[in-house]
Amino acid sequence: MASNRIGRINEEIQRELASLIPTVKDPRVTGMISVTAVDTTPDLKYAKIYISILNPQDGNQVVKGLTSASGYLRRELGHNLRLRNTPELSFVLDGSIDQGARILEMLRDPEIVKPANPANADICLEDDQ
Repeated sequence: MASNRIGRINEEIQRELASLIPTVKDPRVTGMISVTAVDTTPDLKYAKIYISILNPQDGNQVVKGLTSASGYLRRELGHNLRLRNTPELSFVLDGSIDQGARILEMLRDPEIVKPANPANADICLEDDQ
């Protein structure tokens, strides 16, 4: 029962932060930033925010900017969510989207991924025609 509540709170924090991050005025917080996941402790004291950035080279600067703006974000979360304890926010760069794109690119490369049965290599699928 409590895990369901934590899951709903994580979703609400994710939704609110997605709308609050564009309002941060720190010059390091630029580009397309997505909140991919939120992991909150059961006592709602700490929340780990996983973010994904379109340009991965700027990742460390964006995390530093968000960390410096965490007080503002925490205050706004407290006003919007009305929780007894507003968690302390820590931001972590999430590389899962980049990793997924890299795996998908490798799967599409015929030099890396060979057909399972070499005898079927010459068969044309309906989508390929």
